[in-house]
Amino acid sequence: MSELLQIATSTAKRLFPGTAAVLSLLLVAHPSSGARKNGFVLDDALIPIRQILSGGPPRDGIPSIEQPRFVAAAEAGVRGTDRILGIERDGVAKAYPIAILNYHEIVNDSFGDEPIVVTYCPLCGTGMAFLAAIAGERRMFGVSGLLYNSDVLLYDRNSETLWSQLMLKAVAGPLKGTALEMVTVSHTTWGDWRRRHPETRVLAEDTGFRRNYRDDPYPGYASSRRVIFPVSGRDRRYHPKERVVGLLVNGEAKAYPFIELDRAGGVVVDVLGEQSVTVEFDAEHQTGRAVDEQGEELPIVIAYWFAWHAFYPKAEVFAAR
Repeated sequence: MSELLQIATSTAKRLFPGTAAVLSLLLVAHPSSGARKNGFVLDDALIPIRQILSGGPPRDGIPSIEQPRFVAAAEAGVRGTDRILGIERDGVAKAYPIAILNYHEIVNDSFGDEPIVVTYCPLCGTGMAFLAAIAGERRMFGVSGLLYNSDVLLYDRNSETLWSQLMLKAVAGPLKGTALEMVTVSHTTWGDWRRRHPETRVLAEDTGFRRNYRDDPYPGYASSRRVIFPVSGRDRRYHPKERVVGLLVNGEAKAYPFIELDRAGGVVVDVLGEQSVTVEFDAEHQTGRAVDEQGEELPIVIAYWFAWHAFYPKAEVFAAR
């Protein structure tokens, strides 16, 4: 337990300057009692309440970006190998540097009149975006400070509903059970994204918050075997931080570990949910994508193996022959 506190406290010093924020992590390994955590009512939760843990910071202790600013690619100051989340919709391309998302986890954005919420969980390595118009209303999302299976629980400020990023649904609150609709995201390098989208705009470091975005608040985490928070199940077939392409089609889920895609030559033709899919792996940029029979790109999630397995323990796993 002491090692967990040391790791969490070290991270907190980078994420949240100030003694109060660091001291709040003394509760990091201890789930709150009762049916309220961080001010959220959990009586009706679809997931076990005891497995909803405080990540340390209070609600909004990790501040979401509400009014994102963007700059042209030439002004971004992003290095070619830096990781980004990229979204292209209706001819508009935007890049969201992971270096910024590490400190904010949520960006409330729009593509034209279409509201989109961009999310990133540093603990699970998962960058996902969703349509933010839900039940006829634009939802503004924040970071709840709570985790389930080490993954961020979002909340929408409109209804106080808690949403699980990797479950793709509301897990507690008035909209419990409501699904999130994924938006196609590229989780790749800046160099790769800029080559494919030279007119892209880039989320600016001028976020309105004082953060050193050049300083990684999770040094060494991506290569370590450590999983800081408990998860509901572990599978030791792969390194916990092996990245996988997670694909969900017609209610069926399957993982394609990078190491297996590489062994298979980088292109795998498969059938999932009675639909033909092609999964492609780019070893140079450590990314992947999936397309259907018509060549249309499908939404995927690139995740650490431990995180994917925690949420989809019975899902198929591709293995190269």
